[in-house]
Amino acid sequence: MSLANKLAEERRARLAAERLLELKQSELQAANRKLGKHALALTKKIGQSEAEVATVRTENERVKSDLTVANAKIEIAERRLWHSIQTIQDGFAFFDADNLMIGANTAYLSVFEGLEEVGPGISYMRMLQILTDEGIVNCERQSPADWRAQMADRWHAPNPQPTVIRLWNDQYIKLIDQRGHGGDVVSLALNITASVRYEKDLKSAREKAEAANRAKSAFLANMSHEIRTPMNGVVGMAELLTDTDLDEEQRLYANTIKNSGEALLVIINDVLDYSKIEADKLVLHPEPFDLERCIHEVVMLLQPTARDKGLALIVDYDLFLPTRFIGDPGRVRQVLTNIVGNAVKFTRKGHVLIRVTGIAAKDGLDCDIHISVEDTGIGIPPDKIDHIFGEFNQVEDERNRQFEGTGLGLAISQRLVKMMKGSVWVESEDGKGSCFGFKVVMPMTDEAIPDTPKMPEGLRHAIVVDDLEINRAILAKQLDLLDVRVTACESGHEAIRQIDDSVDLVITDHNMPGMDGYELATLLREGGNDVPIVMLSSNATHQQTDPARQYLHAVLQKPIPRRDLFAKLAELDGQQGPAGDAGKPSSAHKVDAVVSHKAETPAEPKASSAQPPTAQTGPDSPAKRLMRILAAEDNKTNQLVFRKMIKDLEVELKFANNGLEAVQAYVDFAPDLIFMDISMPKMDGKEATGEIRKIEAGSGSHVPIVALTAHAMDGDEQGILDAGLDFYLTKPLRKTAIHARIAEHCPADAEDPARGLSDK
Repeated sequence: MSLANKLAEERRARLAAERLLELKQSELQAANRKLGKHALALTKKIGQSEAEVATVRTENERVKSDLTVANAKIEIAERRLWHSIQTIQDGFAFFDADNLMIGANTAYLSVFEGLEEVGPGISYMRMLQILTDEGIVNCERQSPADWRAQMADRWHAPNPQPTVIRLWNDQYIKLIDQRGHGGDVVSLALNITASVRYEKDLKSAREKAEAANRAKSAFLANMSHEIRTPMNGVVGMAELLTDTDLDEEQRLYANTIKNSGEALLVIINDVLDYSKIEADKLVLHPEPFDLERCIHEVVMLLQPTARDKGLALIVDYDLFLPTRFIGDPGRVRQVLTNIVGNAVKFTRKGHVLIRVTGIAAKDGLDCDIHISVEDTGIGIPPDKIDHIFGEFNQVEDERNRQFEGTGLGLAISQRLVKMMKGSVWVESEDGKGSCFGFKVVMPMTDEAIPDTPKMPEGLRHAIVVDDLEINRAILAKQLDLLDVRVTACESGHEAIRQIDDSVDLVITDHNMPGMDGYELATLLREGGNDVPIVMLSSNATHQQTDPARQYLHAVLQKPIPRRDLFAKLAELDGQQGPAGDAGKPSSAHKVDAVVSHKAETPAEPKASSAQPPTAQTGPDSPAKRLMRILAAEDNKTNQLVFRKMIKDLEVELKFANNGLEAVQAYVDFAPDLIFMDISMPKMDGKEATGEIRKIEAGSGSHVPIVALTAHAMDGDEQGILDAGLDFYLTKPLRKTAIHARIAEHCPADAEDPARGLSDK
């Protein structure tokens, strides 16, 4: 039974006894009055019988006996109450309205170490004085007087707030005081020493865990640096090796080295990303971007792998969905690469379809976007679906042990989508394929929802030829929304049977069983049909040498963004099909350009943009000097890689082995561009940059400095740029990125470094 219940029970017993006592006293008074009446009656009636007197005496004795019993019950109730209070392990005390102690249990008084003065009748203020004078309480940084004043103010408050005091022996007591209506106070003193020590232990454990996490992050950063430094030599040299004359076997070896190095870098990046997510260090960087272009960049990145496996990569982007949104394009691309890459990895035949739909909010500010990736791969057993989103997890069975990976891709993707306030879902049928998807809400840019494209007036009926049903369905749906009637054919032979004078356009796939797109175009032209033909190919850049190319109006890279497809179809307005002898097209109707969209890296400008607008060319131009480039790099292998990467450029190159040499070379060599390694002996890249910027402060000049670093942890880039460097490149270095930086910063009075490449 709780203390409160015990107190309530004893209080009720005492009150009952008091009421009984009052009743008996009342009865006694009534009896006395009755006795008085009897006495008065006896004076009037002296002759009343002795029997009546005996009756009154007997009744009086009975009342006295009842009073004795009532008093005994009250004493028992009081003893039980105080016994209950004494059994409480925490302190318990009563104070009256004058702040004098009525009573307290042993636990409450034990704090005062047996001081006889502390007991019933002592005032609360005197108890505070004793606590400080005897050194029982630890006042921490307060003086004893201030501490007593603070405690007195608290005590006199209508509702005293709980407080914790520390005793001389490091015991912690929590005081909880409750004031009653009459001014009496019930005081509890709870010993919370164990809880305080537990909190201290938790704090200490948390500090140790945070220190361990910092050590882990530092370890990962250092390991990333140590791995990326030699990987720069491996991947860089392999890339350079593929640019030389090799036979097929040698090229296979070089590509294997390069691809293995790239695969190792993917694993490193996954581990670093997951580490940053776990430490809540990864942040999103929203900016305006083109979602459809982002998806097609991912597709173009994975297209070679899919093509080697004979898979079709298909994009179905809602015709009326905007393409410009505000988000982190790098992280969206990472999620897409993980999910689509998995679909390609675990699909042996068939297709991988990326479907994008969305609903714009009524206020026109946000858009609810759904992206799903469907494949015809090996599928996932129902009991393993939740397992795949775990860290370092893959579905373990005999079918997928051949597939390599860290098992972090989906876990990272799920975390990134949650950071975007979205959700990830998956549906799968074992052995038949899977559908992964995610939903995010992104703000739209000021760009309005795209208008429906206008098709040529003469384009009313089109034949779509593709052996893959999903491709035919998507193209048919898009053209149907543009009021173009579509006849879908799964082969070239069927298309030839279906074509008639009502057909205004033929859109055909390139690689089809039985008859490919070129063969279909040849048969149509040899049959005298001059209908415009557009061919879609997953490898459009290599489809210009076939003799049948002259029969086509365009060869488009698939999957092709909708706007590019519709723009190409709009060019057919007013054109007639190729005509001439033997059905060959005239030169006026040939389309020489092949539309191909490859992934671009916005952060790295293309070398073609580097020619300064003020540069003079021609035989009468004055002689120009070579561009001067300083590379600060302490690793000899990396120096060799860098030298070989720019060997085809006409520049003057100088190396520095550490930061001190880099500063001196800046003074002596006067470079136009500096590539600065960050981790170097004697003086690192940040310190060297700071010294160079100090020198420049006096001259007003500013040389661009590009950081070369193997560090890839979150925050490294900002720390490097804050040190005065202008750009940031992560090792392993990419030849195209190095060339782009050189081209971008070539001064007007220097020769174009890449002019020799255009002659080759």
